[in-house]
Amino acid sequence: MCLAVPGKVLDIEERDGTRMATVDFGGVVKEVCLEYLPDLRVGEYAIVHVGFALQRLDEESARQTLELFAELGLLQEEFGDPWEAAATEADEDAVEEVRK
Repeated sequence: MCLAVPGKVLDIEERDGTRMATVDFGGVVKEVCLEYLPDLRVGEYAIVHVGFALQRLDEESARQTLELFAELGLLQEEFGDPWEAAATEADEDAVEEVRK
């Protein structure tokens, strides 16, 4: 699943003519393109989808959304290690086979 996740801008720089930011998504830090929000500043929050900041968001809304996503396990699903997820799924399938 691909979510639009709120994140806090930690740092902004231009790379090869593209405005990029380091963004914190509740403890997970990723690089994000800011071309759709050219006036976004360090310390502000934005909704990010597939590596692009799409919309500015207030801090309270961002925190509430991140807390909800964390409670539902969606942050792990979105940002977790795909190898770990595949291994866990394989383990669950093996247990189910033994039960049959």
